[in-house]
Amino acid sequence: MQSAAQLQELLRSINRKSYPAYKSTKGTYQFKNYILSIDHVQGDPFASPSHVSIRIRHTDSRIPAEYYQDTLTKITLADFLTRQFERQVSQYTFRAKGSGKSGLILVTHCGQEVLSRTACQITDQEIVVRFFIGFPANGRTINSAELEKILFEFLPVCVQKSFFYRNLNSKELEKHIHTTQDQEYIRQQLPVRHLCAFVADNAILPRESGISSKPMKNCVPFASPESLRITMELPHHGTITGMGIPLGITLIVGGGYHGKSTLLNALELGVYNHIPGDGREYVITDISAQKLRSEDGRFIKDVDISMFINDLPNKKDTHNFCTEDASGSTSQAAAIVEGIQSGSRLFLLDEDTSATNFMVRDAFMQKVILREKEPITPFLERAVDLYTKAGISTILVAGSSGAFFHIADTVIQMDNYIPVDITAKVKKLCRDFPLPASDTPAFVLPKNHRIMTKAPTAKTHKDYYGNTRNQPERLKVKNHGCDGFSLGKQEIDLRYIEQLIDSEQTASLGLLLKYAAEHLIDGKRTIDEIIAFLASHLKKEGLAFFFDGYTSCGYAIPRIQEIYSCFNRCRRP
Repeated sequence: MQSAAQLQELLRSINRKSYPAYKSTKGTYQFKNYILSIDHVQGDPFASPSHVSIRIRHTDSRIPAEYYQDTLTKITLADFLTRQFERQVSQYTFRAKGSGKSGLILVTHCGQEVLSRTACQITDQEIVVRFFIGFPANGRTINSAELEKILFEFLPVCVQKSFFYRNLNSKELEKHIHTTQDQEYIRQQLPVRHLCAFVADNAILPRESGISSKPMKNCVPFASPESLRITMELPHHGTITGMGIPLGITLIVGGGYHGKSTLLNALELGVYNHIPGDGREYVITDISAQKLRSEDGRFIKDVDISMFINDLPNKKDTHNFCTEDASGSTSQAAAIVEGIQSGSRLFLLDEDTSATNFMVRDAFMQKVILREKEPITPFLERAVDLYTKAGISTILVAGSSGAFFHIADTVIQMDNYIPVDITAKVKKLCRDFPLPASDTPAFVLPKNHRIMTKAPTAKTHKDYYGNTRNQPERLKVKNHGCDGFSLGKQEIDLRYIEQLIDSEQTASLGLLLKYAAEHLIDGKRTIDEIIAFLASHLKKEGLAFFFDGYTSCGYAIPRIQEIYSCFNRCRRP
């Protein structure tokens, strides 16, 4: 390790040299009360910026030990510090001048959810912060005086104000930690109270706009129906009341624009902890909850969809179903089976984004098209068995078919954004309008033994200069925000995975799939075995295990349900 003075001397010695001379700065340097590491230096000022990290010991930061006592508090503390650091850095980015990305200081932008990110990680001994800096140049000539400004003037101020307890708002930090601890307490209480979700009174569910996840101002706060209202004593917040959604089948109904989908959207994001002031801090859903929808054209490989689809006219085997171009009904059937495989205990569905013929067949249609001529067993006829025999609850938004009332354990009507429990009224009406008897095939849980395969790759490839190399070409990942990524020449489409809420989660999925393709997928291991291996290392070592060399900023750990969704959409022979 070198000193900060040595770095300063080195920068002055390479000033006005060709840009590759910046490579000599790679290394670690001791500053006054933190260690600066230059982990990767960009090739030129127009390339992706350089990777930089900082390490601060807890004995220097003086943050109370109770704020990093376990995994939850470490993730929450890291989230809070990242937000502080971004706020400080935003005042200095591009203050240093030059060509291309010169002067850029880029820190992860956090949304309304609290995620485990590589941007800031807390260990038992220190705080590790990762970010990007565009090393300044004029054309391709080094302008190290501007980099000296960043590293010796701007950055020390940002670090001091962001990571040292004496400069932090202690009340805000305490609230950040306590809020997530309260949220986790509610999540642990759900199975104890036989609930699958909880929505607090006075929660703000609507968002500012379709492109903003911030709470809407001047909207109707949530108020639980008395029949579903429960009370909890939280460790920090104290007494809280709200709507407890019981295990089983819950139907959300109501007129158009009355708040049905808004409630479902809040529930689907209730798998994450939220920051104070979000409005949905105390909207808590079973951690394994999965939002499912139809997805025309998606890839399906070796999925047992026989629970829903059988006796196809083309005699195709639905116990080991494969298609390059799924229909709406087959895609939704596969999504449910894959959800069961991922360990989900709660399915969230919206009739608007579901395949109609997959969800329900009314009595008239059953008279016209006989059972033996219809290969699809609708979700309506499987939902009860999914709960009673597989322990999987369902929350369904419905607006057109009344058939779902007959299977619902709880019915919530959204009326001008206010929920009303109409279960008793609906049960009475169901007795007056019974469903015709149906000859539903026996319920059998799908049996999957899905071997993960990968497309064959050439044993040799040509490099940039046209020379033939004997080693296989390494896979490259290119991210497309939350919509997906490309791995080598294959596009992984994740647009319909609605609980992916951050591009850094998508980046992590690309990293995990790349690692699996290079090290685990061998035509022998199953998807379950591969994902169990990845999940085990994520839990023990985090994303650092999957990097070659240094760990980069720009990644957030996804849930296991999203890992399954990603791997299931990877096209393979």
